[in-house]
Amino acid sequence: MMNDSTATGIREPSTGELVKQLSEQVSTLLRDELKLAQLEMSRKGKQAGTGAGLLGGAGLIALYGVGCMIACAIIAISGVLRPWLAALIVGAALLAVAGIAAFIGKARLSKATPPVPQETAESLKADVEVIKEKVKR
Repeated sequence: MMNDSTATGIREPSTGELVKQLSEQVSTLLRDELKLAQLEMSRKGKQAGTGAGLLGGAGLIALYGVGCMIACAIIAISGVLRPWLAALIVGAALLAVAGIAAFIGKARLSKATPPVPQETAESLKADVEVIKEKVKR
């Protein structure tokens, strides 16, 4: 008695051929996932570069504005106190604010995680699940 696949002329692949196909497909899948990760990181890098440039420009302009405000505060206080004492008071206040900002910034940086290509990671997890399901059959 012939089975249906030989009766129709369709030959079932051997285990060796199936393993070879699996190896080729996994290799192709991994290469594609790596390309996806590379593209995603490139896109994020460009966005980060543009954002950093804009923030840098804004910071420079803000620095000039803060300098003007500091000069204004010193001039205003010097109407009541000696100019050197006014500058000392404003300088001490600025150093206190800078210390607080540095402390908060350090705490936030320690909580940050390294950037990861999340789309690729999720895609890889889905691929692994599909492969696991196929192997169970």
